[in-house]
Amino acid sequence: MNDAEMYLTLKGQEIALSGLDREERRLLARLRQRARTQPSWTEFGNFWTRELAAFYDARGIPRAQSRRGPVYRIAQDLCSRLGVAAGLVRAPEYRGDLEELIRLKFHTRRAFCDATGLSETMLSHVLAGRKNLSLEALSKGLERIGYRLRIVPSAKAKRTG
Repeated sequence: MNDAEMYLTLKGQEIALSGLDREERRLLARLRQRARTQPSWTEFGNFWTRELAAFYDARGIPRAQSRRGPVYRIAQDLCSRLGVAAGLVRAPEYRGDLEELIRLKFHTRRAFCDATGLSETMLSHVLAGRKNLSLEALSKGLERIGYRLRIVPSAKAKRTG
């Protein structure tokens, strides 16, 4: 699949565009064009949600289904990029991934720390952005709970090869 057939999110996730039909591609082009005009984060958020709702409602596609699709995920990412550019939200990084992991898989930070062997004090500093975990400490802790670190392309990465 070539670069024109993929969209790379802020988190480095690739979203395939090959399954989009002509009208979905036009919708996506409109959303991307609007995002390039640098509207406010909230203005774009209101715009893309209205556009997608109208588009998929007209096709009789339930919103729960359209929210799982690539156009929805890309629109969310475009909106996130505007929020980051405006300084309203942080760019995705490992702290957010840790917070999400703790929220989804553990009842408390303490339970996460007990399982990983990381100290609660250090975790608190890390999540607050005051300190960083070493790669070794983070890798060992994640390994204990069945996770691992992964290098993914940044949204601004140039493709090589």
